[in-house]
Amino acid sequence: MLRFLRIRRLAVIDSVEVEFEPGLNVLTGETGAGKSILVEAVGLLLGGRASGDLVRTGEDQATVEAIFESAGRELLVRREITALGRSRAFVDGELTTAGALKDLSSQLIELHGQHEHQTLLDPTTHLAVLDSFGALDQFAEPVARAFERWSAASQAVESAMKARAERGARQELAAFQLAELDRAALRHGEDAELESTRNVLANAERLERLCEESYAALYDRDDAALATLGGVWRRVGELGGVDPQFQPYLDARDGIKAQLEDLARFLRRYADGIESSPAKLQEVEDRLALLERVKRKYGPRLEDAISRRDVLRIEAAGLELTDERLSELERERSAARSGYAAAAEALSRERRHVAGEFARQLEGVLADLAMERTRFEVRFERLEDEAVWTAQGVDRAEFYVSPNPGEDLRPLARIVSGGELSRVMLGLKTLAATSRHGFTAVVERPPSAATPGLIFDEVDAGIGGRVADVVGGKLRVLGSAFQVLCITHLPQIAAYADTHFRIEKHIERGRTKTSVTRLDDAGRIEEVSRMLGGTGISEGIRASAREMLAARSGKAKAKGEMKSKGESETRRRVPR
Repeated sequence: MLRFLRIRRLAVIDSVEVEFEPGLNVLTGETGAGKSILVEAVGLLLGGRASGDLVRTGEDQATVEAIFESAGRELLVRREITALGRSRAFVDGELTTAGALKDLSSQLIELHGQHEHQTLLDPTTHLAVLDSFGALDQFAEPVARAFERWSAASQAVESAMKARAERGARQELAAFQLAELDRAALRHGEDAELESTRNVLANAERLERLCEESYAALYDRDDAALATLGGVWRRVGELGGVDPQFQPYLDARDGIKAQLEDLARFLRRYADGIESSPAKLQEVEDRLALLERVKRKYGPRLEDAISRRDVLRIEAAGLELTDERLSELERERSAARSGYAAAAEALSRERRHVAGEFARQLEGVLADLAMERTRFEVRFERLEDEAVWTAQGVDRAEFYVSPNPGEDLRPLARIVSGGELSRVMLGLKTLAATSRHGFTAVVERPPSAATPGLIFDEVDAGIGGRVADVVGGKLRVLGSAFQVLCITHLPQIAAYADTHFRIEKHIERGRTKTSVTRLDDAGRIEEVSRMLGGTGISEGIRASAREMLAARSGKAKAKGEMKSKGESETRRRVPR
């Protein structure tokens, strides 16, 4: 239920605050005053698409805030839209997404726009209306899950068959590439090792000469460093005997000597191990050239080529799909199809069972809307072509209506009268709402805070006179079980309001502004008079407005009492 709505800088609205009440809330005003903008603002709070064009000219940001009552607690919802088209949504001060608002919207309010009947003219939406009325989720959900399994199994079979068809060419290519990489016998880090070896072989003579010279300077010559260093240590020993400051150097003497001797031995071994072999160098060059070719083809790094080799091994093993595996997948697909067909058949039976009760109840609702002799029927077509089966089942349904005696039932899309179409739409929405949330039309008992509200934007399109009066009464009765917000241009409907708001547009300091005023009894008389007589309001028109308001108030009370006795029987759920 919508308790409070605040709109700032949205389209022609600069700042508006509205407190709504339980029951039937009617909003009236001249065309273009901004009535539908209020509905669009609520749509934004329910996750609707935000656009920078909605922001008032010259402003940086528009804000819509509302307090809803849901399940016994208040919920603060806010939507902010910038002139650049960016938006943010908040629930109880916490940042959320537009998708989360959409998920929450079913608990808050249901919005039925003035062009929504165009959706009902699309037969593909009729199954969803019927399933919602019959509360067929327990049958529809298994169908959707079974369809998903069947689709996955079918895709697996198709992929396997495609793989088998392409297996020959793919196997040949994979085998060729894998053989090439296996012949290369790649090792991690091999290219770096070979680069180092090549450098040694290419500089073998120079390395051997440097080793020999260094060894001789350290150990082999008469003036070798190690022999000379012995004399140095003897002198330092004498110095240490006089001054203890030399003792740390004496302590390190053995370690330094050992390191130099180890270096001398390494130089000798290294020089002896140098292989000055042009053949060995050529072998290394050839191997490096091979690795470079492999890296250019499968690299760019050696590690990439090794990874490619490992992937090819897995791919080659996967290409060995046997006929037995394909047969297994086909059996799984057949079982999934059978499961889907069984679930879809159960859903079809329930739909046909529900359709009769749905038609009977809708005819009753339409009778209340001055379409007493309307016949309604749900016609089904079983889809035999598996290619067009969907997660909704194997049915195609369409609503057929005959508004007048003697006329054949025709598709809903072919109803010519706009007034008839509006009433059928109102009847369907009323029936859908009452079937979902339960309906006990007791006028004295206002709707609870846990009951979602309903918004009807110009549901009176194409009707007038006596029919408008009937529609107004129906909305008033609906308002006894739900909070109803209705935008209307008809005084017959406005006269049934529990709470009446007038929306006006005026010019202030060169800017257009929209205001919303809650009307008292005197204000309602003036507004209904305007709706009856236009700008020229006479005392006679005012008298007619007073009479209409008084009559509608008494009629609504009487109708509410009558409905409270019989509504539960008419609106009861379909028996299982």
